[in-house]
Amino acid sequence: MYRLGVIGTGTISHDLNRWWHKVRGKEDPYLKIGEANVSSSKSDSGYVWALKDISLEVMPGEVLGIIGKNGAGKSTLLKILSRVTGPTTGKISYRGRIGSLLEVGTGFHGELTGRENIFLNGAILGMTKAEIRSKMDEIVNFAGIERYIDTPVKRYSSGMKVRLGFAVAAHLEPEILVVDEVLAVGDAEFQKKAIGKMQDISSNEGRTILFVSHNMGSIQKLCSKSVILENGQIIYSGDVIQSIKTYNDSKSKEIYQTERKENFSKPYILKAWFTDEIDKKIDYLVSGENLKLHFEISNSQKDELEVQLSFWDGFGNMLWNFTHQSYNTPPLPPQEKLHVSISFNIPYIIVDEIFVHIGISAKGETAYGMIENNINALSINVLNKEKELSKNFFGIFKAQATLKLHEDF
Repeated sequence: MYRLGVIGTGTISHDLNRWWHKVRGKEDPYLKIGEANVSSSKSDSGYVWALKDISLEVMPGEVLGIIGKNGAGKSTLLKILSRVTGPTTGKISYRGRIGSLLEVGTGFHGELTGRENIFLNGAILGMTKAEIRSKMDEIVNFAGIERYIDTPVKRYSSGMKVRLGFAVAAHLEPEILVVDEVLAVGDAEFQKKAIGKMQDISSNEGRTILFVSHNMGSIQKLCSKSVILENGQIIYSGDVIQSIKTYNDSKSKEIYQTERKENFSKPYILKAWFTDEIDKKIDYLVSGENLKLHFEISNSQKDELEVQLSFWDGFGNMLWNFTHQSYNTPPLPPQEKLHVSISFNIPYIIVDEIFVHIGISAKGETAYGMIENNINALSINVLNKEKELSKNFFGIFKAQATLKLHEDF
């Protein structure tokens, strides 16, 4: 529990009162007035429960995904589990050493070199110098920063700190690895490398991982179970796919929507949204299923228009493109207001989120002559039906492929 805006209770008398109750084995007198952790509402008492009534059990070899909106209490939970901060009430029991990567640069001393920080972190985990030296080359190679390993960490970029921090946390063999969403700072190559390493140490080495991320694809690939935090409390615990669906369903039904002045004469997109094949609005795509993207278009001049659509991944790669010419589709009729939909099927693609560019052009125009061009108008998470596909395959899409042995030899 925190008091908003201050550390501790805020006054010496309250701190003394809390201490006096504690030494007598009595309940903290300020627990009763703590409010729920709802960041959008104003506090009356000034005290808030960052986490409340949390109960978790994670077994060796399990990977627990922790998901929730910003401010839900995910990072606070990891800090408590890592013993960075103590719980106001309750207790934590664990066996083995805990290695954590909570924030960029956590556990590093800026004046020390990367090599010296590796020894420092190993010493904190209780490892001997000989044990740390035996892992040194492996850590440096994994982090990919050999040229800068003897440079003070204060001169590292955020991405370099994350690379080294994860390499240290993963290779110094803690029994429990705690990873916050800092992997988002790393590039695409390192993110895949880190996910692969975590899969390896959980399945092959039997170590426990607690993983926080807003990337639902990473949660699906890595985790064996997950929990959803909302306002400091667990609202769901169990199957990974179901938790992602529950989390997406709990979010607001956001659609792309624009407003223009009444005298705006050019055609423009009023709104756009995704649905399933029976026109039920959805907040995530499931690869392999039939889907639709709907548009409402204002066309006061009653021009003949064409829709331009493209899907992109988070690294700037185009996944799919729709134009009237490429799909041999006639232009839209010259009506003042139009509602159109494009039906499509997403194959088994291994991306976590799709960004949608949508635009309008006059009949026969190319993308360079668009009247309306909305870059990243929509974004939506992608789930794969088969968890094993997501865990065992890397790339952009899964081709239908078979292997045949020829008896030539």
